[in-house]
Parts: sequence; structure tokens; C-alpha cells
Amino acid sequence: MNLSIVEYPDRRLREKSLKVERFDADLHKLLDAMYHIMIEHNGIGLAAIQVAHAKQVLILNIPQEDDEQPKDNLIEMINPVIVYHEGETVYQEGCLSVPSFYEDVIRYESVTVNFQDRDGNTKTLEANGLLSIAIQHEMDHLKGILFIDKLSYARRKKFEKEFKRVQKEKKNS
Repeated sequence: MNLSIVEYPDRRLREKSLKVERFDADLHKLLDAMYHIMIEHNGIGLAAIQVAHAKQVLILNIPQEDDEQPKDNLIEMINPVIVYHEGETVYQEGCLSVPSFYEDVIRYESVTVNFQDRDGNTKTLEANGLLSIAIQHEMDHLKGILFIDKLSYARRKKFEKEFKRVQKEKKNS
């Protein structure tokens, strides 16, 4: 399966993802292809909508202290739902679909998520720190929300101005 990253301002990023009903070979191929493209682009998380598949599917692989991302640490979440959250934290986020831009975003410090694995088995994961932030970021994608949507009006305007400047530079180079 040959996938490519969908980049802002592509309207597909605004689609709401549909619940996965079939846990079959096609889903497994999508998950495997998503992992390869995420690693290839130095990402730590990826939602299926970011590769033009409007399914409630996301993957995460938080780097270890040595910056390695062994496949053993890969988390695949199908149909995720946050069932508990607490605290608040601010983290400078980036996104494979909004390359080269980073902004501080307020998120829950910790979350508990119910989800299904690639075979349809129900799982629960308690997460805090970067994993919690990454889960929330990717789950927002499933609702058609980008991290830039969480910025204040002033910061959003600053982002739009910078984005247009970068797009213009790309065209002229």
C-alpha cells in the first residue's frame, strides 16, 4: 500500500473519521503502511485521515531516551475513546500534516483511553506526559481538528501569515 501524507490546507484533514467495523487484512495493511510512512517522516504519531483514510485509526511510537523508536513500542488504536482525563499541561506540538510549524497547545496531563487493537480486541491504556499529548493530538485528527485550531486568535493569525510566507517561498524556489 503506497501512502502519502496529506498536508494542510487540504480539506480532507477536516473530515470526521468513521468507526472501524471490519478488522481484516485491509486494516492490517493500512496499519503497516502507516507505520512505515510515520517512521520515514520522523513522526511519533499518525492518524489514518493524514494518509487519506477517514477511519478511526491511529498509531503512536514515542521515542525512547536514545531517540530510537523500536517497533515493539508501537501502539495501534482503533476506535479510541477517552474515558478519563485529569490535569493540564502545555506542550509545543508539531504535525506531519502541518510541516515546519510548532506551537504551544494546552492538553490534559493524563488520559485513560479505551480502544481496539488490530484484531478487534478491547484494550485500555492509561497515559501521561508525551504519550497522553500524542494520543489527544491524533484523536483530534479523527474529528477533523488540527493543533493549529487550538491556538488563540492572535497566534492563529500569526500562523496563517507565516504559513502563507512559507508557501510563497516554496513556489518561488
